[in-house]
Amino acid sequence: MHFTLTDLIIDISQNGIESGADLLELSVSETTDTQGKNIFRFTVKDNGRGMSYDELILAKDPFVTNGIKHPNRKVGLGIPFLIQTAESSGGGWNMDSKKGEGAPETGSSVHGTEISAWFDLDNVDTPPVGDIPGLFRTVLLFDGPGEILIRRQCNREAGDPENSHNYEIRKSELSEVLGGLEDAQSLILLDQYLRSLEESGDEQ
Repeated sequence: MHFTLTDLIIDISQNGIESGADLLELSVSETTDTQGKNIFRFTVKDNGRGMSYDELILAKDPFVTNGIKHPNRKVGLGIPFLIQTAESSGGGWNMDSKKGEGAPETGSSVHGTEISAWFDLDNVDTPPVGDIPGLFRTVLLFDGPGEILIRRQCNREAGDPENSHNYEIRKSELSEVLGGLEDAQSLILLDQYLRSLEESGDEQ
């Protein structure tokens, strides 16, 4: 069960990692719309193997799972739970996927999946946002793609710099600066850096 929106994002991001992607892009924003609603939105995009139309339909069904990620689980809860949570909290979702390499029947080299969801933060049924720096740290430490790109925007209160966070993070650049992302000292510095970005809102 997911308790925060960041838990949902981690689950969807992990799906992208496991799709064989060598690039994962994650965008997370909090903005105020024209009606004064505070909206939380995220998008996860990968260039992995993608899904066919039929696979895309099945991915939305909680009673279908490939049995690989969780061998003992008879249902697949990630995407269906995301859809249910978004719709029940006054938000919405969108999912698009193209199957290219590895699928000769398509005759296409374009492949990958993009999943977006948005939530009304003022809705009583919207889960707590959760730990944003912790989310980014978890995603950056996933094994798999050669590059992870994270974009963050927070402008929920226009004109208030204390509530404005706009920055971009690249895994390759962080790894180079920190001398890798494996040892304990590097992980401590990574966590401190991510939390300082969220606190200061410095644009990178």
